[in-house]
Amino acid sequence: MTTVEPIRDIEHLKKLENYLRKKSMRNLLLLTIGTNCGLRISDIVALNVGDVRDKTHIRIIEKKTGKYKSFPINSKLKPMIENFVKDKQSEAPLFTSVFNNRIDRFGAYYIIKNACKSVGIKEKIGTHSLRKTFGYHHYKKFKDVVILQKIFNHSNPATTLRYIGIEQEQIDNSYINFIL
Repeated sequence: MTTVEPIRDIEHLKKLENYLRKKSMRNLLLLTIGTNCGLRISDIVALNVGDVRDKTHIRIIEKKTGKYKSFPINSKLKPMIENFVKDKQSEAPLFTSVFNNRIDRFGAYYIIKNACKSVGIKEKIGTHSLRKTFGYHHYKKFKDVVILQKIFNHSNPATTLRYIGIEQEQIDNSYINFIL
């Protein structure tokens, strides 16, 4: 399995959002949920319209861990979700293909990978990049590895830093800035 990277550059993320806004609101919402909630793709594609419509929080049982997770829907996501689901049935999958089937993680991979390629993002990107992007920017903003560790259900802070690519970034910066 290849390790994927977060999208570290905010400008790349903005380019990606603008590209998807013009192409597909579904794909933009998929990206935005991933980068604003830190869910695994298997949990994102499992969402139904009723899980998010008129809600203040997303509440799920994580597929990988079997653990309950609840978190608020932020002010960026709320209007996107409400606009996207307004004419959909509550029991319908949130993300569907052109054949009206639930998008699976492979379909999501194709969407994310192609969109990133289209805007010139060169890092190794996959669906897990969305979760790592959330973690990377959450850490950069709040500098609180413990809360991020809890969000991700990691066993220790070192795992979380390594997971989001901060550990190597800090090591590289120490080398670059150390001159005798």
